[in-house]
Amino acid sequence: MIKSLAFLSLLSLPGVAVAQQSALPPVKTTSFRADTFSIAKYGAVADALTSNTAAFQKAIDECSQKGGGVVLVPRGQWLTGPIEMRSNVNLHVAAGALVQFSDNRADYKLHKTNWEGLDAVRNQALIYGKNLENVAITGKGILDGAGEAWWMVQKGRSTEGEWKQLVASGGFLNEKQDRWYPSAQSLKGTTVKEAGVITEEKSEIKDFEDIKDYLRPDFLVLDQCKRLLFEGVTFQNSPAWTVHPMRSEDVIVRNINVLNGPYTPNTDALDLESCKNGIVEGCTFSAGDDAICIKSGRNEQGRKRAMPTENFIIRNCKVYRGHGGFVIGSEMSGGARNLYVSNITMIGTDIGLRFKTTRGRGGVVENIFIQDIDMKDIPGEAILFDMYYMIKDPTPQVAGSKERPVSPAKPVDESTPQFRKIQIRNVTCNGAKTGIMVRGLPEMAIKDISIENAVLQSDKGLVCIEADNISLKNVTLLPTSTDPVMEVHNSQNITLDNIKYAPGATVLLRVSGAEKAKNVRLVNTDASKAKKDIEYGQNVKKKAVVVLKR
Repeated sequence: MIKSLAFLSLLSLPGVAVAQQSALPPVKTTSFRADTFSIAKYGAVADALTSNTAAFQKAIDECSQKGGGVVLVPRGQWLTGPIEMRSNVNLHVAAGALVQFSDNRADYKLHKTNWEGLDAVRNQALIYGKNLENVAITGKGILDGAGEAWWMVQKGRSTEGEWKQLVASGGFLNEKQDRWYPSAQSLKGTTVKEAGVITEEKSEIKDFEDIKDYLRPDFLVLDQCKRLLFEGVTFQNSPAWTVHPMRSEDVIVRNINVLNGPYTPNTDALDLESCKNGIVEGCTFSAGDDAICIKSGRNEQGRKRAMPTENFIIRNCKVYRGHGGFVIGSEMSGGARNLYVSNITMIGTDIGLRFKTTRGRGGVVENIFIQDIDMKDIPGEAILFDMYYMIKDPTPQVAGSKERPVSPAKPVDESTPQFRKIQIRNVTCNGAKTGIMVRGLPEMAIKDISIENAVLQSDKGLVCIEADNISLKNVTLLPTSTDPVMEVHNSQNITLDNIKYAPGATVLLRVSGAEKAKNVRLVNTDASKAKKDIEYGQNVKKKAVVVLKR
């Protein structure tokens, strides 16, 4: 029997219309027979020495062939190579069980897949499945991906003793002698443009054998599957992305832990790529890259795929180390919509709420509802909307100047990305480089963003560039740099309502960009506490700013 969970009964976000909630589809859930297939009965030995790959696979295959059920991994340390899931199988890793994946890179085979939104050749994931239905990985045990056998290590992020020990162990150094690679193949991969990506010139698996070790496997990939459940288990030390459902539907991720080291490359915790209908709740993430990631393909291939990630509830999670806490992009060319995010705590995450894209991606991100977010010790931006991901700042300020140089627009076409219709409520941040940064394109403003009820302690307050219809209401900005507290450049229809700040600020609001600056509204805000209330950029007319007093 297929069970389902109605979105309406699971979601209560003030300000979100009931009609929007009820319009979302239910999530179909997994259901398994009680029959149990213990890997021990298939010859598996828990001595951390014996390779149990065959035993795992036999148990999974027979379980599926006999109508499905539970494949049990009992307490103990079980060494295995990569395994493939089958339909109607719940791989249950019991409390006290440690599944140790092999650190022998030769155990993993190259295959055609999709990586970072493009068709590519990679080593097959440690746990893999395609075109399956009714699959789960559950339990209180630990899955260890032996990522240290694959990772590059940077000298600058190692202690002197660690670095000397690593170099002495073997491996290869780059020309600058500041990065260590576990093999010649992994080092060679750094010299290949778009390594692993399938092209007309390189389209067969054999074309990538010379850089095999560079093409690190994801931990878990379930591709084009239906009804998935990941619950309770701990994934750690992933070679690359960790939990990666792709082009799948009805996905539940509940109470899992992902633990990857702080400088481990590309070790995203959770990547929901072109998935629809699901719930993520009660999880704890600490990773070397983004934590909770929403993706949908890259550039033309992603647009052609046309599969947005949509209809997800994400709630009650904790994020520690990671490049971003909750992230959309940058591979979002298929779009993202109807996402409801609430009650997320982020501590030490590089960026908090991170929306990233760039020219060439295309795609529309819209109807995103976020509330009850608490952050602490954020090195970058607490809230970031950025359309210049991995691109040099297009409008850097000249030292000593308050003006931003003109950034030329480009034609709008299907490759122009869009961020719009996003609501954020009830946010605190104790420590960040920038409280809020919005940076759109000259040809495509970031539109229709609402931020309400926030208290942000940071170095800079608000930086808003190339935006339209941005609303801040009941927002307290407490930057250490107050020249200005809020900067609005080349933007229009900006409402700043009941903004609070520390007395004695140098400048409360600076507005620049004469061609586009208009209808900037400062409402219900006591500007008298600042040394200067409003500062106008070159040729900006005073009528561009409207002040409505209490």
